[in-house]
Amino acid sequence: MQLRNIAIIAHVDHGKTTLVDQLFRQSGTFRDNQRIEERAMDSNDLEKERGITILAKPTSIEWEGTRINIVDTPGHADFGGEVERILSMVDGVILLVDSSEGAMPQTKFVTGKALALGLRPIVVVNKVDRPDERIQEVLDEVFDLFVSLDASDEQLDFPVLYASGRNGYASEDPTRREGTLTPLFQKIVDHVPPPALDVDAPFTFLVTLLDRDNFLGRVLTGRVTSGTVKVNQPIHALDMDGKVIETGRASKIMTFQGLERVPTDEARAGDIISLAGLAVATVSNTIADITVTEPIQAQPIDPPTLSMRFAVNDSPMAGREGTKVTSRMIRDRLFREAESNVAIKVTESADRDSFEVAGRGELQLGVLIETMRREGFELGISRPRVLYREDENGKRTEPYETVIIDVDEEHSGTVVEKMNLRKAELTDMRPSGGGKTRITFSAPSRGMIGYHGEFLSDTRGTGIMNRLFEKYGPHKGPIEGRKNGVLISNGAGEANSYALGPLEARGILFVGHGEALYEGMIIGENAKTEDLEVNPMKAKQLTNFRASGGKDDAIRLTPPKKMTLEQAIAYIDDDEMVEVTPKTIRLRKRFLDSNERKRNKRSAEAA
Repeated sequence: MQLRNIAIIAHVDHGKTTLVDQLFRQSGTFRDNQRIEERAMDSNDLEKERGITILAKPTSIEWEGTRINIVDTPGHADFGGEVERILSMVDGVILLVDSSEGAMPQTKFVTGKALALGLRPIVVVNKVDRPDERIQEVLDEVFDLFVSLDASDEQLDFPVLYASGRNGYASEDPTRREGTLTPLFQKIVDHVPPPALDVDAPFTFLVTLLDRDNFLGRVLTGRVTSGTVKVNQPIHALDMDGKVIETGRASKIMTFQGLERVPTDEARAGDIISLAGLAVATVSNTIADITVTEPIQAQPIDPPTLSMRFAVNDSPMAGREGTKVTSRMIRDRLFREAESNVAIKVTESADRDSFEVAGRGELQLGVLIETMRREGFELGISRPRVLYREDENGKRTEPYETVIIDVDEEHSGTVVEKMNLRKAELTDMRPSGGGKTRITFSAPSRGMIGYHGEFLSDTRGTGIMNRLFEKYGPHKGPIEGRKNGVLISNGAGEANSYALGPLEARGILFVGHGEALYEGMIIGENAKTEDLEVNPMKAKQLTNFRASGGKDDAIRLTPPKKMTLEQAIAYIDDDEMVEVTPKTIRLRKRFLDSNERKRNKRSAEAA
């Protein structure tokens, strides 16, 4: 049987996972009467809720005697660590672009990686049935993108198909609005080369994904680079320097069929497989026949740019909702994550009660925190901070991002003004059709922390912002943070509407009547710049006299502002934390006692 290995790369929400669903159906991978979920490749709960792909996943279909291994890759730059490894497993890529939005920043990120590896893309313009399609301009944008990424002449001569993943058709004719995906299957077979690998050499295999199975233990996924491997064959694992990490046997070999892993007795060069039997080997290690001493060169991974402190929850309400609350449990979970996710780095603090977790961005770390809280963990999370470096002259540098913003023209002035306050430099501004403007900035990552919520308010929810790591550049100096102070509870008890009513005039409340509070917990945002300690538990003094004029009527409170996890992490200041439990997200001061806060503030100012 012939073999083709391809990855599908695209920007968030350009229809990649939906297209794979249709490839499953039309190749006969699923029976006509077999019930499958929509967006079958997004199997993780968070992926289904957010409508994004977080984890790279291999799958396989058969079409007219050719086995096509497909890898659905994340489109968000925060999960770029996944993308870089995946591309080393494939011989071709399908670049999917939206017929209206065109080539977007993450498209640039992943395409740049693919072109650098010498892969020749097939360009699929998706959603051609959109009423606001601009197919020819989008193709011009893709060509310009390839040129800017130093594509070779061969890569610039890319084949183009026009498709609707949702309706299941593709064609070389941009005006066609019916048919099947047969032209896409045929183009994959004709355009993507079969793996040019040596089947007779000793067995080698580069680990690109790591998974855990309750029965099999560690499951290592990647492509067989040379030779053949059989069940129970002796193998060893080499690190990037060629040092042997462990020796064992290939206890189980699995290939992919649809969404399932299927056991097999043997795998050959070019096959994408999962392998069990080793206990220590991890991502970027080479698994090989015991005669092999040279490791396969792994793709370098872009460095983390952002870090957060994950601490044991030490609030007065700790342990009420979660089952995993000790530092040992948090430590084991974080190191397990860092093992399989090479874009995350974990460092233990001296007191062993907190951990510095570094990653690619707020979304990536937010997904990790949300996953942990669903597993029953309780955590205290600090404000994100960027990771600085020093250049060759000993000067401090910080990470910069390319920020591309699509907004209605009426909001563009506000956005430019707000980005200037965050020390961003305007690099491009042009109309993008339909009364919208596309604005491009080069901005220090530090200034972008916490801006997304404000951006959505400023653009009335219509703006789209995309961010991409650009470089390490000169330190931009101080950047103004949150302007407003917070309202802090001065004691423990239950919030009372009698006390909350007058506090509404002071600012925006985050808590409602009857909610449990503790000293040092943040209950709202102050309308002024300084923090204010308040008593939200004060009850009305009961007497035998009734108030005249119906003043005993119930107090009507505005519903409190409830923040999502990402909003809470973006909102807090350096001296504040987010308390995360399986059921609740609370904001609090790092030091709960007011005297301790004052002492800490004085010592910080003196320093």
